[in-house]
Amino acid sequence: MCGLTGIVTGGGRRPDAAVLDAMNTVQAHRGPDQHDQILLPGCGLAHRRLTILDPTSGEQPMTTEDGRFTLVYNGEIYNYREINRELETAGYRFEGHCDTETLLRAWQHWGAECVHRLRGMFAFAVWDAKTGRIHLVRDRLGIKPLYYATTARGDLVFGSELKTLMAHPDLSRRLEPRAIEGYLALGYVPEPLSIFVGAYKLSAGHRLSWSAGDGEPRAEAYWDVDFATRAAPNEAAAAEELHARLDDAVRMRLVADVPLGAFLSGGVDSSAVVSLMAGASDDPVKTCAIGFEEATFDESDYARRIADQYHTDHREHRISGDDFGLIDTLVDVYDEPFADSSALPTYRVCELARQQVTVALSGDGGDEDFAGYRRYRLHAAESRARSRIPRAIRKPVFGTLGRLYPKLDRAPQFLRAKTTFQALAMDTAEAYCHSVSMVSEDIRDSLYSPAFKQELNGYRVRDLFTELAPQAGSEDPVSIAQYLDYKTWLPGDILTKVDRASMAHSLEVRVPLLDHEFVGWAAGLPRDYKLRRGEGKYLLKKSFEGHLPNDILYRQKKGFSVPLADWFRGPLRDVGAAALQSGPLAESGIFEPERLQRIWADHQNGRSDYGTVIWSLLMLSRFLEREAGVQPVASYA
Repeated sequence: MCGLTGIVTGGGRRPDAAVLDAMNTVQAHRGPDQHDQILLPGCGLAHRRLTILDPTSGEQPMTTEDGRFTLVYNGEIYNYREINRELETAGYRFEGHCDTETLLRAWQHWGAECVHRLRGMFAFAVWDAKTGRIHLVRDRLGIKPLYYATTARGDLVFGSELKTLMAHPDLSRRLEPRAIEGYLALGYVPEPLSIFVGAYKLSAGHRLSWSAGDGEPRAEAYWDVDFATRAAPNEAAAAEELHARLDDAVRMRLVADVPLGAFLSGGVDSSAVVSLMAGASDDPVKTCAIGFEEATFDESDYARRIADQYHTDHREHRISGDDFGLIDTLVDVYDEPFADSSALPTYRVCELARQQVTVALSGDGGDEDFAGYRRYRLHAAESRARSRIPRAIRKPVFGTLGRLYPKLDRAPQFLRAKTTFQALAMDTAEAYCHSVSMVSEDIRDSLYSPAFKQELNGYRVRDLFTELAPQAGSEDPVSIAQYLDYKTWLPGDILTKVDRASMAHSLEVRVPLLDHEFVGWAAGLPRDYKLRRGEGKYLLKKSFEGHLPNDILYRQKKGFSVPLADWFRGPLRDVGAAALQSGPLAESGIFEPERLQRIWADHQNGRSDYGTVIWSLLMLSRFLEREAGVQPVASYA
């Protein structure tokens, strides 16, 4: 696992070596083993290496013998040996045994179409000295990150993390209003936006080709997940095939020349991965888990049971519910505002894993593959109700009820109907956006200043959801919700969270449940194989009956949660008060200061639970405080 960065200039200028070195240095955590850079007419490339395969070769940047192609690459190509055999038949010879050389030769032989032969996680850049073009490519699911931006001088800069671009003196620090709207709604900045105007994430499954003088870079999709239902085997055969396919995906990810292990939460997904790893290894699997002092959040007993069943070399670390000393660390790790509070325990489990291993497998992706989240069940139920009421009646009736019904956070569940009324008034994509929003559109609208609303020019993050939904290839509401998660939540939150937390500790994380062939197969299964009678991950659970205990398979999911509401009425009370009542948020011009104070007061007196809202605002405040030199959009400054 590695970090890459680069600068492409116009007029054949060689980039500034000191600037390129600074961009590479800030991502040293991604690759502590080796680093180098190359300066060419029109392009400079730099790399940090975390050695996983063949430590005797694979140094980057890597250039073909004729000097035409130069590669910098972050990731793992799991089928590199198969590709090598094909290329050897075509006359290529390999000096080492690492996948970097495979990727370079594959590009040399097939060009940009080589991406369709790659099975793995990757972000890479190839400079073509003959044409003066840079090619940027990101893996299909967005497991590995890649940012890019153009400067006022007309140069293209890119890197594995936003901090590499921020090390370039010409990067615009002007805040992107749409990114702030997306962040407050979702807890992360959804791709392709970044927090800065003109800086972008290369979207999952996309690539771009650019040469000086081309103007703004334009990314194109080369792959997408397709939810069109295909002919499926009967349930028993499908469960058997699922097990075999996942076993294949796991075995491919066990190739490494360094210590390898797994995260084990005690949930279905990580337990399934560990069971398959144990079956594929002669040595005990090294597993690690995080436990919580508060029983409400702790799942370590379940993890320990799986560890005992499969005789793993298990380690665990218990953390208290007030492990919020990491807040400022997380601001540095994620570069942009990031409000998924489970980043705290994720950081800790990566820290624990790195004490034993350099590579860890995780169970991420199972909920997206097989409709495991509770919100899918709720979305399915709302969609059934929505389909029975004509839109002409539904929108005005439930829209009015949603506006008038009070927000009753502390009332019994059956009385908290406001959100449901609002969702029933919406179409599928809007309703799903509404259900996954950390801060509702009503609250965001009440927070924004008139000047900031003017900068948004009517944009709301639901626009992104309604734009993406028709691409799902299905009319089924649950399939559409899964597709939207693949395009937003998975790359923007889950994979970002794990990549930054793991790479902060120079740890590589591999995700077999997000093998693109496995994902494509699962997407085409009937919805009934994923969500049946309210049971999410139905077929996945069936396929592991007999391999995992039933109370592991069918217990209620907890996840990595932290007690935000209690924190802000207890140990984080002073921190929260300072963030909402003074400082960067109040001075930014983005928000109405009186409304920030009202939210804080209502949370403190118990009138409402604004724990998640306050956490989102706190993380934004800390970002603005750290990046004191950011340039607000002129009209609300």
